Amino acid sequence: MDLFASARFDSRVDDLIKRYHIPGLAIALTHHDATACKAFGIVSDDPPVPMSADTLFDIASASKSLTAASVALLVADNDQYPEVQYDAEMATLLPEDFVMPGHDHHGVTVDDILGHRSGMASQVALLRWNTYSFPVFRFFVASHRNDNSYLGVRAERPDDARSVTRSLRHLDTGAPLRSKFIYCNIMYTVATHLVEQKTGSSFADFLDDKFFAPLGMTATNLQPARARARGLGHLISPGYSWDRESQTYRQKFDIPDAPEAQGAGSVITSVRDYIKYVRAVMHKQAPFTEDVYAGLVRARTIVEPDHYTDERLLPFTSPPLYAAGWEIHHYRGYQIVVHDGGITGSSSTHFFLPELEFGGVMFGNTDTAALVAQILKYELIDHVLGSSSSSPDTATIANPPQPSLPSQTNWEKVLFESWYEGKFEDRDNEDVWEQMEERCVEDMRQKLLSSGSGTGTREGAGQEQQEKPLEAYLGEYWHPGWHSLHVQNANGKLFIDCTDRSYVFTLTLVHVCDQTKYYARYKEVTAGYGAPLAIEFRFDDEAEEEGDGLAVKLGVAFDEDLDDHVWFERVRPASAVQMAIRSKEGES
Repeated sequence: MDLFASARFDSRVDDLIKRYHIPGLAIALTHHDATACKAFGIVSDDPPVPMSADTLFDIASASKSLTAASVALLVADNDQYPEVQYDAEMATLLPEDFVMPGHDHHGVTVDDILGHRSGMASQVALLRWNTYSFPVFRFFVASHRNDNSYLGVRAERPDDARSVTRSLRHLDTGAPLRSKFIYCNIMYTVATHLVEQKTGSSFADFLDDKFFAPLGMTATNLQPARARARGLGHLISPGYSWDRESQTYRQKFDIPDAPEAQGAGSVITSVRDYIKYVRAVMHKQAPFTEDVYAGLVRARTIVEPDHYTDERLLPFTSPPLYAAGWEIHHYRGYQIVVHDGGITGSSSTHFFLPELEFGGVMFGNTDTAALVAQILKYELIDHVLGSSSSSPDTATIANPPQPSLPSQTNWEKVLFESWYEGKFEDRDNEDVWEQMEERCVEDMRQKLLSSGSGTGTREGAGQEQQEKPLEAYLGEYWHPGWHSLHVQNANGKLFIDCTDRSYVFTLTLVHVCDQTKYYARYKEVTAGYGAPLAIEFRFDDEAEEEGDGLAVKLGVAFDEDLDDHVWFERVRPASAVQMAIRSKEGES
């Protein structure tokens, strides 16, 4: 593979990872019978560890193709699992555990959960500032992407695949069944519960037995802890997050276990290992029979049809369709089968073009590696094609056909402007990023102000003063699907600690109007601030008249697929809180 081996390619990658603040990037490519790997940058600078093709990453949502493949093996095995079919209803397959909320979603099938068309809302907050533009990747959440309703390993009672499945009945749907694509991590964790219940094996063991061992993927595991237990901990890359203000990495941090999100993510692998899996799928090698392959790449859902208009499509591409753990679209007439992944401190993609027998795997140890991986993917595909529609039988990386178009696409410019909705020329202008953040906060503030009564005393920027004592809001609030939120007083601000969640984050509230409406600054512990969330409190009018004055409900706009907030009920109004309020009233 001459291009991949060239100094020109090395220089291109070095330039991109420097510009987009990526410590390290690993790449593996396969073309026809050839496979090659390369690595750039570092795993760590203290102690110094260079990136390698054997470095291990949490590949996040790129794990979904393996989850779908696991289900596909059950579907194909009519001797042992005749009841598991793509059109089988999940409530029949998991009668005690799978219960959808309401009365309109009882017919959810295996196809529906694999194709993100069950109608279940994503249960996720918006993306981080420094990752993707909101319109383009709002359904791929940091990371991607664990759901904020899950309780993680730090919780007193962490979730697992079964408890996540049983929580469905308490969550909200975002659309009627099969009416809309809603990217839903939860349903891929539910799929692993199905695999475990039907096979009697843990999902980790099932992956080992059916995929990793047969394909010689000796360094691949489910969850970091399993990799460490097998003596591979030293190969796992920490995650990094870039701080634009200080122009340094905030910290490097270990990627945590997330058993509550298995199937949606949490496969730990290297590019050297994962390219073996991509080759097996692409060439329909065992265990990927013709039927298994066909089930995986069969399109099930149109992805975001309102977004992917002609004006927003990438050059020479078709609108994307979601299959099962893979996204399908066409570029210059060639089918691309692809899935990306992203969590804080890790980005991944794997893809292949079956007609060209060309595929690749790219992993990076920070969020922004996702953009660079997409740039390189399309540049490599263009090289294979020679920017022409020549026969796939004659196009190779070493000997591309002559271009029939006047020039190649500037993929860095196209993708940057698509993802970040900014001008490519401003990519190094820190003021542009700051203005984007400020604009998003201001839009949220104005939206809340316009919905308020407008009767409060105004302070700076038109916001109303916080007049009600903070003690009126403090306490525990409960939702059967989202568990507990504890509102605290942190340095004179209302604060919610959500570090027991799968995605470890906090919410700092800023009052806007009516003593009830706030926006929250969403901050992941290992990353920066995210887009603001709307918050609302509700009070009992009769209790207020009697002088109690405690908030009785807390609403958080956790999910943009929902028309309303997620509402939590107060469950523990401490008497000390009431006494503090009455004491303040007595002083006045």
